[in-house]
Amino acid sequence: MIIRARNADSQPPKDDSEAPHTSAAASDPFPVMLKHPDKANPRDKSYDFDYTPDIQDGPRTLLGIAAAILGGGLFTFISWFILKQVNLPAFGPSLVTRALATVCTLLVVFAVTALLIGWVHYEKTNQERPRWLTWLTYVVTYLSPAGLVVASLGIPLSPTKLYLDGLTVDQVFRTQYMTRLTDSWHLTDMNYIDLPAYYPGAWFWFGGRLGALLGLPGWEVFQPYSLISLGVAGCVLVPVWQRIVGSLPVATGIALVTTTVALVMCAEEPYACVIAMGIPAAVIIGRRALSGRKSAILAIIFYLGVSASMYTLYTAIIALSLVSITGVISALILRSWKPIGRIVIIGVSSMAIAAIAWGPYFTFLLSGKHTSGATASHFLPVEGTEIPLPMFAASIVGILCMLGLIYLLARAADPDINSLGVAIVVAYIWVIASMAVTLTGSTLLGFRLDPVITILLATAGVLAIADFRLVGIHRLYPVQFSPSTSRQITMVIAIVVALAGIKYAQDIPAKNTHSIDHAYSSTDGNGERADRYPADATQYYASIDEILREKGSIPSETVVLTDEMNFMAYYPYRGFQAFTSHYANPLGEFNERNKTIEQWAMDSWQQLKDPQAFDRALQSTPWKAPEAFIFRADATAENSRGWNFDLAEDIYPNNPNVRFRGVKINPEVFTGEGTPWKVNQVGPFVVVTRG
Repeated sequence: MIIRARNADSQPPKDDSEAPHTSAAASDPFPVMLKHPDKANPRDKSYDFDYTPDIQDGPRTLLGIAAAILGGGLFTFISWFILKQVNLPAFGPSLVTRALATVCTLLVVFAVTALLIGWVHYEKTNQERPRWLTWLTYVVTYLSPAGLVVASLGIPLSPTKLYLDGLTVDQVFRTQYMTRLTDSWHLTDMNYIDLPAYYPGAWFWFGGRLGALLGLPGWEVFQPYSLISLGVAGCVLVPVWQRIVGSLPVATGIALVTTTVALVMCAEEPYACVIAMGIPAAVIIGRRALSGRKSAILAIIFYLGVSASMYTLYTAIIALSLVSITGVISALILRSWKPIGRIVIIGVSSMAIAAIAWGPYFTFLLSGKHTSGATASHFLPVEGTEIPLPMFAASIVGILCMLGLIYLLARAADPDINSLGVAIVVAYIWVIASMAVTLTGSTLLGFRLDPVITILLATAGVLAIADFRLVGIHRLYPVQFSPSTSRQITMVIAIVVALAGIKYAQDIPAKNTHSIDHAYSSTDGNGERADRYPADATQYYASIDEILREKGSIPSETVVLTDEMNFMAYYPYRGFQAFTSHYANPLGEFNERNKTIEQWAMDSWQQLKDPQAFDRALQSTPWKAPEAFIFRADATAENSRGWNFDLAEDIYPNNPNVRFRGVKINPEVFTGEGTPWKVNQVGPFVVVTRG
């Protein structure tokens, strides 16, 4: 596919795990089904732009990955820190941050393009590169994805402390999870006390550790950690793809394209986004692992294990792709059971890694604990009713995806290209199956695969451009091009691609305008809005927290009953009930808790009207009873209708899929004679604590 021998006499490295897949058939059952360039034939100039010289061996690849992680992380963090020292205007009412983002994007793309044109020039003219130029090129190319992240998201978000979408909808539960794991390193449920985590928590755990290290609360570390994660993921792609394709320019191109697509399509969900960015490389590495390459086996085991600990949906897509590839290899090519044995090893080993995150939950589950209310798959937005066809989008990425589709069809005989095609087919089958499964009252969340499909096709598009430059032009016009003309063609292609990249990348802030605006309009944990408009009721949260702590409450050990979920996102108290059933831990018995709360509310007007009787009812539940209550109400006024608590109910297949239904609790159960409770009025909130 991607790797070309420099001439017909090229020999593969001794270790076939380090060899390009064009090595002898004995070391790889999938030789490339294209004629190698023939330097002895003056009409065959396909070797003119060969991109194998940059291939790295295993140890150097690992060193490059480590350097990309450290360098990308530090670069993003330092850039974020510097931006926080600059007083930039808000994104919405001012265009200053957009202009600055465009300038920085231009600088990143220009620097990468200039250095890589020089890189190719030295290679084609057989000149030795100056050492300083080699180091500079590696530093810039390896860090360029992080530069795009800082330019496209870091700058627009720099005046606010919140991340994309602020504290709205799904970002509430994500912030709550980060707050939980910043408060404690124990991987416990984000809401319920005494339960293991259900939602994959690896990404949140490391974010929590970063927050604890920097002394930042969970809600505040969410932004820098998200930027760092996206930057590091993009940077790691450069050495990984350099290992796969053997070309620093092509690897950098794939990494930058992947990063820009990810920033547009899934940046608001960074823990899923970083996994999606690695899927194209993972399926190719997985294919090579099934062929017996030990380094590839270890790599795919690690990737699948980490993926399952962060976002299981994408893990399923990769696993199904590898199973499909295994079937093809075993049944049609090798007629051997070895690939099946290898995929079993990969599956078992990756599950062992994932067990670090999932083990406690399944231990509880197998112990016979009751479950209810798991409705994570009860969601069908408009995007989930359409088949994603990014190749027909009127955009630069649309053109790239169309080139990728053509390339996948034209080069289907190539094993690595074929593996990308298999992954795309599996993703489309999942999307279609998700629509069909709606008849059973659930979905497969197929709309979540839109970024995956686009990234796979865009990656193939980059390979198509590189492959066309490598062999396509010279095979169409094998005689006419002189070396100088060939260099001019290379430069023209590089400049056109760079300009296209600038056009798409500079629009990233505009495409994320809605999410960025929410980051400014949401009131943060300090009770402030970044757009300088008056804060909402969130400004009273600090006073509520102070009252709870005055009573000796330790947040991580105190159960609070409230429908004020933003409070739970900013402060690490335990909730008696989760935000919605869609992110609730099944072990928490969401539905049963809803019934219990509603029963308390109904009975508070009759048999539980006495404060002591109500307190006994609270203690009689199978779960730890609430030790504090927070309502939006007025404790000083006569309220015959009671204090309201909103129950969240799943109403799928309707869209929106959540309905909030209020139940009224009689204030007398907290204020009557002999009450064990104390009532405080804090702004629009009534805070009830034990006296």
